Amino acid sequence: MSGSSAGVVVVGAGLGGIRVAENLRNNGFTDPITLVGAEAHPPYDRPPLSKSVLLGKDDRVDLKPAEFYEESDITLRLGDAVTAVTPAGRTITLASGATVAYDTLVLATGLDPRPFPGLTEKVRGAHVIRTYDDAVALRGEIDSASAAVVIGAGFIGCEVAAGLSTRGLRVSLVEPAPTPLSAALGEEIGALVSRLHVANGIDLRTGVGVAEIVVSEGRVRAVELADGTTLPADIVVVGIGSTPVTGYLEGSGIELAPREVGGGIACDATGHTSAENVYALGDVANWLDEGGTPRRVEHWNHTVEQASVVAHQITGGEAVTASVAYFWSDQFDLKVQVLGTPLAGDDVHVVDDDGRKFVAYYSRGGILTGVVGAGKVGAVMKTRPKLQTPTPVADLL
Repeated sequence: MSGSSAGVVVVGAGLGGIRVAENLRNNGFTDPITLVGAEAHPPYDRPPLSKSVLLGKDDRVDLKPAEFYEESDITLRLGDAVTAVTPAGRTITLASGATVAYDTLVLATGLDPRPFPGLTEKVRGAHVIRTYDDAVALRGEIDSASAAVVIGAGFIGCEVAAGLSTRGLRVSLVEPAPTPLSAALGEEIGALVSRLHVANGIDLRTGVGVAEIVVSEGRVRAVELADGTTLPADIVVVGIGSTPVTGYLEGSGIELAPREVGGGIACDATGHTSAENVYALGDVANWLDEGGTPRRVEHWNHTVEQASVVAHQITGGEAVTASVAYFWSDQFDLKVQVLGTPLAGDDVHVVDDDGRKFVAYYSRGGILTGVVGAGKVGAVMKTRPKLQTPTPVADLL
């Protein structure tokens, strides 16, 4: 390549960051690659945190063995968060005060969990799950606890509620919407997810918000709901969404996307930001989709695809991209799968429901948009070809 001493600097030592670095080397890139991470841990996989790590089935979830970085000539700078980006000088500044030069910069800083309003101090028993340390801290309190309240029944909240229940705790799951997952998948499928949790002993409280987390002597004691109900709790897990990590870009001139379209770092359809030689990808990035609409997507395979695109933008050539989005959520002993791009407002067609496991097709304007299933892995995955081209949902019913 250029023979520059700066090379590519990737900020964010997670899935997106490591995949960009790996793709660059696979594409023949020989200049320096530096991977900068706020956490002290080497790049690890986040989905298992609320699943197997919480259950104690896995401890290490590293994305690559330690020797990979030396063999691939990738420099790790861990435990040092980025605090500023200066595109004019092609440098970043770290919390330690160090300045790192770049020829090309890739931003993959991900998300921060949204805190519960008013819960500003560090309180024992109060948790979020975003990092490995978060999951280990929560896991460490399970054996001494008997009751837990999970606030927010999105995918993370549902997974944590299922995991804590499996570990023997009495679990209440609180959600102001009518059903779990209703914002993502709509109320009809949300009702089927509700059924799963109730059948497994979860005290599901939907249609009600949280008024207060009761704290005494530095630890949580209970959760008071807006309807006046008090739920005793040794553990409270807050899962009320996340926000893109972009504070370090203040004053950089790099454009952010409006909150109305998901926020995050504004990008074109191939990850370029408004600054020259600066890209963004993953949960923090808001790319233009095929129709030119800004979209910020928080899914594992979407990040993998974007990493391939960005690496090929840097090195030249065409990226190999996936045509059908996919993610999954482990809840109790069922795998809830989401294939395609279903929206809460789509038409829903439940085609298989045995009272526990189910499969549903989603459509918009009569065209299949997605497939959602629980405990029906084969039935979901066999529909992938139907989502690669416009398929009338009527053909499948």
